[in-house]
Amino acid sequence: MKANVQRVQQAEAVDTTSTNPIAALEGSTPRTQPLLPPATQSHTKWQQIGTQVSDFLANLPDNIVKFFVEYNQQIITVALILAAFLAVKIVLAILDAINDIPLVYPTFELIGIGYTIWFFFRYLIKTSTRQELDAQIESIKNAIYGS
Repeated sequence: MKANVQRVQQAEAVDTTSTNPIAALEGSTPRTQPLLPPATQSHTKWQQIGTQVSDFLANLPDNIVKFFVEYNQQIITVALILAAFLAVKIVLAILDAINDIPLVYPTFELIGIGYTIWFFFRYLIKTSTRQELDAQIESIKNAIYGS
């Protein structure tokens, strides 16, 4: 048993004068800087990542063209929705700016009430004028959608 303990102690003893970097690392004292083994695997990983990035950047124009060709209709639809949303926001901002001017908001309100009263008396009271309004609406529909 004593011989086994001596073998273990001998196996644990490390030669600090060795030039082997791993041996120097394991047997280093706290005040000395240990030597590290050369980094070969991480270097090749970085090279692989760099190669993939350069391949991606080299094929980027072709990939963008393929994307636009494949999804052309969807891109146009999204662009039109965004443009409509932006137009509504701009119109609302302009109307809000106009409404902040003194006396403009009440004037527009009076104009709106006056037009509503005129429209009601002009087109909605009599049957003949309602038919006239219906004919005008149908002619506008035909002009837009076709006969």
